[in-house]
Amino acid sequence: MKADEAAELMDRVKETDQFKQRAAMVIAFFAMCLAITSLGGSNAAKEALNNNILASNFFSFFQAKNMRQTSYVLAADAFELELNNPALPPNVRKAMQSKVEAYKKTIARYESEPDTREGKKELLERARQHEQLRDRALKQDPYFDYSEALLQIAIVLISVGIVANLVWLAYLGGALGVFGVLLSLNGFLLLVEIPGLS
Repeated sequence: MKADEAAELMDRVKETDQFKQRAAMVIAFFAMCLAITSLGGSNAAKEALNNNILASNFFSFFQAKNMRQTSYVLAADAFELELNNPALPPNVRKAMQSKVEAYKKTIARYESEPDTREGKKELLERARQHEQLRDRALKQDPYFDYSEALLQIAIVLISVGIVANLVWLAYLGGALGVFGVLLSLNGFLLLVEIPGLS
């Protein structure tokens, strides 16, 4: 083997080693992004589930308050109709009027109770807030899912590119990985709504 052939062979080995080192660094970066994306995806799924449960609980509480309020409205109406009876003794009339006033206070308290945030108005507002949080988490989740898949495929393609010494395969994996990272970022930030993913 001549000296210039040996030098050329050493240059090729050096280029191959640099390619493998760079590809390994890219794999490490994509693996880190995959871990973060996986965490974001599982958190989005938990957020969606928890907020769906909370929204459902607040709607159920709202419905229970509404039923109780309706019972008080019916009772107050019945007492008010009875108050029109001229044969009603004064002491019974007075007791019925005080009951009607108490029922009306309870009806108003069930409608809105800002101190405890357990009036119908506040419960409905809280339920809708949890619905919005659930909907946001549900929008995030597909971006994380597709990002995970693309990052895994990228890692495999780059690994095969290293083993088979196919630079073009590593570049293809790198392009898929970059797209996966962008999808992951979009999952966290929801900057762009991609049709078919939301």
